Amino acid sequence: MTANPIYRHTDAVQAAQACGKFILERLDSALASAPRATLAISGGNSPRPMFEFFAASGFDWQRVDVFWIDERHVPRTDPQSNFKMTRDTWLAPAAVPPTSIHAVDTSVPPEESARRYADEIRRCFFGPGVVAPVDLPKFDVVHLGMGPDCHTASLFPGEPLIDDRSGLTAAVWVEKMNQWRVTLLPGVLIAARSAVMLITGSDKAEPLRAALYGTHDPRQCPAQLMMRDRPSLAAPGVSISGAALFLDDAASRLVPG
Repeated sequence: MTANPIYRHTDAVQAAQACGKFILERLDSALASAPRATLAISGGNSPRPMFEFFAASGFDWQRVDVFWIDERHVPRTDPQSNFKMTRDTWLAPAAVPPTSIHAVDTSVPPEESARRYADEIRRCFFGPGVVAPVDLPKFDVVHLGMGPDCHTASLFPGEPLIDDRSGLTAAVWVEKMNQWRVTLLPGVLIAARSAVMLITGSDKAEPLRAALYGTHDPRQCPAQLMMRDRPSLAAPGVSISGAALFLDDAASRLVPG
């Protein structure tokens, strides 16, 4: 039995659009009781149809602060940039206000990028001048994916920062990609009020099975941080589900039911 709500769809576009609708519902719920909502998103190819759905949705983005789960340390004009893809497919077409967009500054060295990004998040959540709040920020919604190696965010198998539950951001060198990245760390991802994962493609079927039902070892399968560690950290009498999973048929073929 998995603690993750699972939503299956025929193809990747349907899964992405359903994931987008789910996120908008969670943002609406957050905005019903607060003046602003916070959303952290992932990049890559899978969410492109979701961002196009966001752009066409008519949703009022004026009260939503948008952040990135992780970013490749490349210029914002580079085709690899998560910011560029998101801006081109959603932020610009939907006229999301620049003041609501909190992107990673990749114009400085990676460690400085991570430090500035952490400062920006703290400023947005806790106000200017707050350097070390007691609690981690709690995003209303975080959206993640999963790679064929079971990585999520820019937390790849074997990364020591997978054990970090107190830090906010970090610069990580991804050897297999020969690239620096800036990523949110496990503590803040796990602490989110709502978490969703969009996972599509046949190459995700086996890692998804391992993440859900294999040996619990987030060091080797970082996606377990969101699927299995969130419920395990619930206080007595408090129910916290794992991430809601939006899957296409290809990715879900080894998941029972």
